[in-house]
Amino acid sequence: MSDTMRYVKIDGFGDPEVLKPAEGPRPVAAEGEVLIRVKAAGVNRPDVVQRRGAYPPPPGVTDIPGLEVAGEIAEVGPGVSGLSVGDRVCALVAGGGYAEYVAAPAPQVLPIPGGLDDAAAAAIPETYFTVWTNVFQLGGFKAGETILVHGGASGIGTTAIQLAAALGGRVFATVRSDEKAAACREIGAEEAINYTTDNFADRVLDLTDGVGVDVILDMRGGDFFPENLRAAAQGGRMVSIASLAGREVTLDIPTMMRKRVTITGSTLRARPVAEKGAIADELRTHVWPLFEAGKIRPRVAQTLDLHEAADAHRLLESNSVVGKVVLLCE
Repeated sequence: MSDTMRYVKIDGFGDPEVLKPAEGPRPVAAEGEVLIRVKAAGVNRPDVVQRRGAYPPPPGVTDIPGLEVAGEIAEVGPGVSGLSVGDRVCALVAGGGYAEYVAAPAPQVLPIPGGLDDAAAAAIPETYFTVWTNVFQLGGFKAGETILVHGGASGIGTTAIQLAAALGGRVFATVRSDEKAAACREIGAEEAINYTTDNFADRVLDLTDGVGVDVILDMRGGDFFPENLRAAAQGGRMVSIASLAGREVTLDIPTMMRKRVTITGSTLRARPVAEKGAIADELRTHVWPLFEAGKIRPRVAQTLDLHEAADAHRLLESNSVVGKVVLLCE
């Protein structure tokens, strides 16, 4: 194993062109960590925001982008048990995924589900940790309830649709094209609404006989927010994970009070390892059996080589893909 590795650096903030191939020291596994030889790395919206200079890594974390990887364990650090060199794993990391090697906290490492290749496994951690945290923990979603997933064709959206449907929910989604709407229906959405041609709140209320939905997973914000409130059921839960349509919103407080709507949200990257480990434990218990049974599968839209990270970001920013973009690191 070489002491150096290939990776992608952010050479000044800006457009995708600032992502440059580089070579530097290979990390080592510290106390409580494993070193993963990365075979595939997921590409996510937070990577784009970091590249633009608006989402710096937490203190002490590498500035190499990349929040999720799949590969095999190359080294086990002190104090780690239950993981061995050669194990096929996927992991959530706070940074460093766009590289041949990354050190990952052991509690955030999970076995690759049977039947999945490295590209599919690399599309799991960031989206499934995020969806589980926000839909099922914060949102309290349970079997028999209804959910509205914005950005249904995104990595987060395709994950939320599949998971909510597999666990007994009734799922609606919003998208920006009829083609993406068809793709969402294929993976479990009862209905997918093209928000460029239809008012999604009107459609949701029609589909639920005026009741509204129990949970809304929102990555849009902006002018979607008041319509979310209108689409929410009595006792509904609105969970925000991004603000792609604008960070400032208008809140009709009397409507919120009358409907008893809970409005919440979260970020994941800076959470302590213990919290992320607890999420991993729940995923292993509740979600991994669904992978093993073939009931859900990560949706990989396209794979590119590690040195094509700039092209991967262009593809993600084009909003033309359904599912995840993944970098292959071999």
